[in-house]
Amino acid sequence: MYAERASRLTGAVVWTNSPTGTGTGTGPVLPDGCMDLLWSEGRLLVAGPDTRPYVPEGQARSWAGVRFFPGTAPALLGVPAHELRDLRVELADLWPADRVRRLSDRIAAAPAPATALEDIALDRAAEAGDPDPVLRRLVACLDAGRAVSATATELGLGERRLHRLCLTAFGYGPKTLARILRLQRALALARSGTPYAETAVRAGYADQPHLAREVRELAGMPLRELLAGRG
Repeated sequence: MYAERASRLTGAVVWTNSPTGTGTGTGPVLPDGCMDLLWSEGRLLVAGPDTRPYVPEGQARSWAGVRFFPGTAPALLGVPAHELRDLRVELADLWPADRVRRLSDRIAAAPAPATALEDIALDRAAEAGDPDPVLRRLVACLDAGRAVSATATELGLGERRLHRLCLTAFGYGPKTLARILRLQRALALARSGTPYAETAVRAGYADQPHLAREVRELAGMPLRELLAGRG
């Protein structure tokens, strides 16, 4: 069963997911512009930014995670987002192994692993200092449906500089980020019961067929299957 709550770390979400049956794996994890710090079966991992659906392999297992606000995780983890694009890696591959062992022991001894994971994220955020405010403005512009060129102008950045900034912070260029944010807007509308044609217009697609193509490409299945619970 999946559950989430707002984190004490600004913009982040703390979540847990526990298997409810004996099936293998779970549904696909869709691109959302975020990166996650993960805990499962004694292991600390990082989920990099996705450009395609990620399908967990093997038997379903319990997870706890902190999903960082888009663009903020690289400064906390000390690695550019594009180096982790479409990957799940051990935190020990990014940080000193002895430090990761101490953190793992701390989580394993905690009554609520998700809260302990959140505490670690908060500690790291305090060390790293305030996030770059340009990144939050960038997300807000693209999530509002502004064009990349207009966003660059509003932020006072050249398009090449904007592209480099996005690769470091999000793992891909601003056009891909805009597509992923638009997908998430569309899914939220469709899940609330908004008709597909209206969802397409309100989310920023040219029409319903455009919405259908983008959902298939980024989510790996038709919108109707996603809404039926497969994604």
